[in-house]
Amino acid sequence: MCSNNFRVALVTEHVPVNEVSQQITKEKILSKLQIINYSLQKDFSIDKPRIAVLGLNPHAGDEGLIGNEEETILKPAIKEARNNNILAVGPYSADAFFARRSFENFDAVLAMYHDQGLIPFKALATGDGVNYTAGLQAVRTSPDHGVAFDIAGKNKADHSSFLAAVFECIDILNRRNGYEVARKNPLRKMTPAILANAKDEIIEEG
Repeated sequence: MCSNNFRVALVTEHVPVNEVSQQITKEKILSKLQIINYSLQKDFSIDKPRIAVLGLNPHAGDEGLIGNEEETILKPAIKEARNNNILAVGPYSADAFFARRSFENFDAVLAMYHDQGLIPFKALATGDGVNYTAGLQAVRTSPDHGVAFDIAGKNKADHSSFLAAVFECIDILNRRNGYEVARKNPLRKMTPAILANAKDEIIEEG
């Protein structure tokens, strides 16, 4: 989900709350962080993205007093991500993180489950949020509220999120094109041997 510079991604999506903890694994968190990091670079033109990771438990586990997933899964995943040049930070206590608007210091936020990330996003995005699927070859965007069939044809719909989704799609396509152009036909790395050969050629031509 994205709205201007506010972006929220999820580790788990439409699963029952009592199954969330079973689906939180180090491998899944790392995979999500890799997708987010690459998408921020390619789709949003952010060279060195900063990604916040929310804790699963209240107060991010409080150092193991309220659940141990932060200590055994999240922190090792964040550490490995950083070792792979992904600037992931956390885990943060979700309530304080959004209440203090800490998300403004990051390029994206990785929440552990649906309501943890989407309730604050939809409350703060003020109607112009966009649902974007990162990691696809095609660009897929949609309004953050879904299709709203229940009010179709009743002159009640707010088209703000729909317009935002269309324009975000166009912007991502343009940024992707710029990303590819900037990396097309890069100059060869100038090793000492290449520099020496170039110098000899200049002398000979002179």
